[in-house]
Amino acid sequence: MKRAGLIAALLLAASAALPAQAAGPGSFAWPDGHKAAVSLSYDDALDSQLDHALPALDRHGLKATFYLQLSRDPVRLRMEDWRKAARNGHELGNHTLFHQCSGSLPDRAWVEPQRNLDTTTAAQMQDQILLANVMLKALDGRDERTLTIPCGDTRAQDGDYRLRVAPAFVAIKWGSGGVIADMATLDPAAVPVDVPVGVTGAQLIARVEEAAKRGTMINFTFHGIGGDYLTVSNEAHEQLLEYLAAHRDIYWTDTFVNLMRYVRAQQQRPD
Repeated sequence: MKRAGLIAALLLAASAALPAQAAGPGSFAWPDGHKAAVSLSYDDALDSQLDHALPALDRHGLKATFYLQLSRDPVRLRMEDWRKAARNGHELGNHTLFHQCSGSLPDRAWVEPQRNLDTTTAAQMQDQILLANVMLKALDGRDERTLTIPCGDTRAQDGDYRLRVAPAFVAIKWGSGGVIADMATLDPAAVPVDVPVGVTGAQLIARVEEAAKRGTMINFTFHGIGGDYLTVSNEAHEQLLEYLAAHRDIYWTDTFVNLMRYVRAQQQRPD
């Protein structure tokens, strides 16, 4: 499936839709003296994630979130591999059944007619996303879940579907700008992400260090690791993991559901 134009359209649409966050770090306190949190996530359920990303994460003892598009062959053909990832402490997140995106946006010729968000109702998306939660529970037995919006597109045929499904999730990844500006004003139903493609390890580490300076968090959404599409090399990915493993005292690297469960609890504390 050709997705070369995905990132530009995603970032443009999402940044236009999101309100600006307040600048500068707040007084948010991470546990155990950590200065920042890091969410490593991987979209679309790709073979390279199981073959390259997952072994590297396990080797360094880091936990991540894998957002599964449940209709993809690597889910059907490698179901036990995903179950093993969940047993090892990784999160299996919801990336919908069919990855519906808007076919009317630029560079979207790859969107199949039957999976065009422009011709899918918000109620249909809600039904499919909630069904995806049921299917994911059959894989990992868990009830709490997070969601990543495919392509950053939330406008269905008859309206926005994101807020319809938000009550079913601890948090939703949606929007651009993966380093959070202010944890106090962060909307758990609209957590922006970085979507790295073709970057170096040094560039990834620089984003992590920016989060530490702000005292906030960085949310990465990878696709292919050493293969597939929207690819980051194994070398760059390994450099990032080595850095995070070597600085566990500074960075809390965990599944998105664990990080956002903590964030929501802190946001709800009385002043």
